[in-house]
Amino acid sequence: MKTFMVLALCFMLQSCQSQPAPQLNSGKTDNTLLWEITGNGLKKPSYLFGTFHMMCKDDINFSDNLQAALTYAQEVYFEMDLDDPSNTLGALMFMNMKDGKTLKDLYTEEEFSRLEKFFSDSLRTSLKTFQKMKPSMLEAFLYPKMMPCKNLSGVEQELLKSAAKDKKEIKGFETIAFQASVFDSIPYATQAKSLLNSIDSINHYRLYFDTMVNIYKSQQIDKIEAMFNKPEFGLQEGMEFLLDKRNIDWVSQLKKILPEQNIFMAVGAGHLVGKKGLIELLKKEGYKLRPIENGQ
Repeated sequence: MKTFMVLALCFMLQSCQSQPAPQLNSGKTDNTLLWEITGNGLKKPSYLFGTFHMMCKDDINFSDNLQAALTYAQEVYFEMDLDDPSNTLGALMFMNMKDGKTLKDLYTEEEFSRLEKFFSDSLRTSLKTFQKMKPSMLEAFLYPKMMPCKNLSGVEQELLKSAAKDKKEIKGFETIAFQASVFDSIPYATQAKSLLNSIDSINHYRLYFDTMVNIYKSQQIDKIEAMFNKPEFGLQEGMEFLLDKRNIDWVSQLKKILPEQNIFMAVGAGHLVGKKGLIELLKKEGYKLRPIENGQ
């Protein structure tokens, strides 16, 4: 009886380990945010998916192919481990500027008054609480003002819920400390200028945000790349730190991860596109990337 139970357990484990990869249809074009990674001696495929960090929850829908890829993966990777409470708590430690800098150090009196007025009138909160916070972090307060809904979520958050149901192990490429250091690499003066521009042009950015969501949902790779290169997106001066260098680091990690586990990785869509994006960088390393049909 004991021997039979051991044999049965071994059989079940073997069955789980030999689970066949899902048969996912290729996309008719490269216009998809879901990609299969094979080649380079990999025994099992892994999957790469581009996300949008915050949008209306009703706009977030996952295709059958995406659900199948997520279910098949042994581990799920995000930019950082979203399942680790210490990352949420740690974020509070890294929100403030270094060297005792305050927002008043970055603005003229007139500019600071505009900032204070916006926070008081539009956000119903006092700027005094956030005197030392990095301007890029403060921009997150503007997102709800840019959206045509109150029920907000993020693609990562919804993926995390699906992964949790399947009891997937959640991992991340970066720590909260590293992500905070990325924003320290961008001059605070540059961040301050971007924040003020967003506030002064909030109606314009509201329309632009709607355009961004529509482009993301269309999954048109070339338009997504063009979007990230527009001045409105505010990434020009920080592109090297926010995207390019991180992509190189992630590919370095993936070269060690992919031979060991088949994974589903979900990172911001901007990381996928362009000559320095993950799709092209992985191809240069010898991997085969196949566009997967991802219609809603």
